[in-house]
Amino acid sequence: MTYESIALLMFLSLVVLMMTGQRVFAAIGFVAAIMALVGYGVGGEELAFNQAFKLFRWTALVALPLFVFMGYVMARSGIAEDLYRMFHVWLGRIPGGLAIGTILLMVVISAMNGLSVAGMAIGATVALPEMLRRGYDKVLVTGVVQGGSSLGILLPPSVVMILYGAIAGQPVDRLWLAGIVPGLLMAILFIAYVTVRARLNPALAPPASDADLDMPLVAKLALIRAGILPVLIFVSMIGLFLAGYTFLHESAAIGAAATLLAAAVKRRLTWTMVRKSAEETLAISCLFMWIILAALAFSTVFDGLGAVRAVESLFITRWELTPWQVIILMQLSFILLGMFFDDTAMLVIVAPLYIPLVRMLDLGFDSVREQMIWFGVLYTMTCQIAYITPPFGYNLFLMRGMAPPEVSLWDIYRSIWPFVAMMALTIGLVMAFPEIALILI
Repeated sequence: MTYESIALLMFLSLVVLMMTGQRVFAAIGFVAAIMALVGYGVGGEELAFNQAFKLFRWTALVALPLFVFMGYVMARSGIAEDLYRMFHVWLGRIPGGLAIGTILLMVVISAMNGLSVAGMAIGATVALPEMLRRGYDKVLVTGVVQGGSSLGILLPPSVVMILYGAIAGQPVDRLWLAGIVPGLLMAILFIAYVTVRARLNPALAPPASDADLDMPLVAKLALIRAGILPVLIFVSMIGLFLAGYTFLHESAAIGAAATLLAAAVKRRLTWTMVRKSAEETLAISCLFMWIILAALAFSTVFDGLGAVRAVESLFITRWELTPWQVIILMQLSFILLGMFFDDTAMLVIVAPLYIPLVRMLDLGFDSVREQMIWFGVLYTMTCQIAYITPPFGYNLFLMRGMAPPEVSLWDIYRSIWPFVAMMALTIGLVMAFPEIALILI
């Protein structure tokens, strides 16, 4: 078989199996094992399964379940609800203030757990009903919650970046640093959009009434305490890691312990809450581990059989694309795949094709590592679009399941397009000015 035939066969087999409803890791691992057996003969399947030993050597993956656990504990202990109450009181008189507070809440939540799911759950169950009750436009606020929750996969400690770093062999700390400025830039664009819309049409986001906010200054200052615990958790976790005092898995353990301590301080630490959080963490973490293992197996076989060279020949030789045209084509393919697959499935599909090719491109960076980190930020930002684009955006279905009855699926679909446009604008800025992502590394 030619390299092109191998690449096409593996890719199509993977897509077909995924579209039949098979579990992602099972489909990927099956294709890897079969193609290894076909390409190398008896015993070739060991090439795929030997990647388990590579997975066991990555201590960075120890941090993944700890970050997931943090997100569940924080959601169940009410820390996020207290934080939203603080934003509500201090920003309630500003047009669009509750929506702005929701975006800020999502930034803080993202900086504590790195998951889109946790932010979506908190936003849909806590912030969305409050904004609707106060007369906010349901399309506007539904988009705010979906767009804001997607920040969780870009800001540290982003779990998606841990997965990318594991598969692409890049340092997680550098990836996290690279995501900070683009993530904050995107949050600023969201806030600016809400502010402009609220000032042009105050009926979309009316300020809170005096009855809601009529309280002494002392009481308002007391609410600031709600923001102290999240800041302490973040500093104890990410601050120590970025300062070089702890390793990644040690910082994750500190963050998990700090979150449990915060729940105890609020008198909300119960055995039931810890047990349910641990059970959900186990389920998510096992799924992630299997997906990474399958992705490594698929990538090894794909590269070993020469299929990567077929992709390189197609882009560079036959189509005669420039390096930047290749990157743009990759981004467009991410957006297309994101309409049908989640971020982990996308990464598994494109990693064997794109990551080796990106290493070969001459994009003018000072080092290959800088280039791979920058590309990781681009991939993660495109995942944000994938989370909220029809027909199968993950956050769309989460929102439909958790939103109040008056919010229809059509409202959810309508709400996301301004935020998709702002995400695309941020991606364009990072592509045009890579320093946005690389300034902190």
